[in-house]
Amino acid sequence: MQRLINLNELNYAATLEYLFGQLPMFQRSGPAAYKNNLDNTIQLDSLYGNPHRKFKTIHVAGTNGKGSVAHMLASVLQSAGYKTGLYTSPHLKDFRERIRINGEMMPESEVVSWVENYRINNDLWKIEPSFFELTVAMAFDYFARKEVDFAVVEVGLGGRLDSTNIISPEVSVITNIGLDHTNLLGETLEEIAGEKAGIVKTNVPVVIGTTQNETVEVFRKTAEQKSTDIYFADQEFEVVYSTLGMDGKQNLKVKKNGMSVLPDLKLDLLGVYQHKNIPAVLKAVELLNEKGIKISDASLYEGLANVSEKSGLLGRWQILGNNPLVVCDTGHNEDGIKAVVEQINNTAYKSLHIVFGTVADKNPDKVLALLPQNAQYYFVRANLPRAMDENELLTRAGEIGLKGDSYTSVTQGVAEAKANADKNDFIFIGGSTFVVAEILS
Repeated sequence: MQRLINLNELNYAATLEYLFGQLPMFQRSGPAAYKNNLDNTIQLDSLYGNPHRKFKTIHVAGTNGKGSVAHMLASVLQSAGYKTGLYTSPHLKDFRERIRINGEMMPESEVVSWVENYRINNDLWKIEPSFFELTVAMAFDYFARKEVDFAVVEVGLGGRLDSTNIISPEVSVITNIGLDHTNLLGETLEEIAGEKAGIVKTNVPVVIGTTQNETVEVFRKTAEQKSTDIYFADQEFEVVYSTLGMDGKQNLKVKKNGMSVLPDLKLDLLGVYQHKNIPAVLKAVELLNEKGIKISDASLYEGLANVSEKSGLLGRWQILGNNPLVVCDTGHNEDGIKAVVEQINNTAYKSLHIVFGTVADKNPDKVLALLPQNAQYYFVRANLPRAMDENELLTRAGEIGLKGDSYTSVTQGVAEAKANADKNDFIFIGGSTFVVAEILS
């Protein structure tokens, strides 16, 4: 018989220390923590009674935009009255951001008791899961126990071998394909698309957010092999332009097959790059309706206008202050940085200050080459083992003409930028999810 849990013997802080310190964690360690099979995931899921079979799911993969798309879909489902779980990664401020129901994070007490029960049972199970494998099991078990109607599940890395890839969703979404994690997923867009296409299931419709010449045939061939329908969302839906409303939300002009639809649609997420994510969301919602999962236009409008409030999304062109304007964004690979730079170029300012850091297991040169030359740079090192040394970053940036200084911490770099900035200046903080995480914590 399992003994009762004493929450005092394993408090929340100690639980996090165990999760982060004892288990292989890609977020901190990088590729060394990556597992190339689903054995542990399947075994853990079985030991918890296959919780993933007890609720409907939507699976979201892609190089960029998958977090935003997952949060948008969760917000829309909540607005339609469905009790909605949301599993995403990585977290920015709090581990529990990864596991939400109707926007509410998993309570600390639930995390503590779940991990303690796992540790007791694992004395018998003898599984050695990665951090991600364990958190997927935690999320699916929590969603099942709380009897969610739906869970929107974001892929952690890749698709084919990702721990989330045991679900049989109502719809699969692949936002786009870019060059990221090439040491694990492949060196070309075609190879990476092949890994992402691993989430495509037999008779489960798949939505591709962005049509790319290099990947179209990979996806078409996979869909044919799986006997499923494939939809290229941007071939149907287009955000033609947007204006910024007095309420601080984007007013979107949307067309479907060349005809205006969804008049006065609002999105509370800022950043023009969200225009690329909207078609995938709209197509997924359309397919859900076709499957009898009712989502009215009113629910769609409410959900998209209130994504941050309903789902807790952080770090996507998030305004942290004004006079000077301070913005952070988690964009970190080539495509993500291109989108960020486009948004910076659309912003009015007197002088530009950029606080920038990255990780050591990625070559920063291509990303650095995309950054504006007209900025003062503050190169920083995030507080994790994977972080790139700030002086190395400064040296490599200097070789392509970027001017600035290096700082041993994110907070130090941000403080210096604020000290140097005029009220009409613009401070941007980014380059890495972990840089943004530190400034939000």
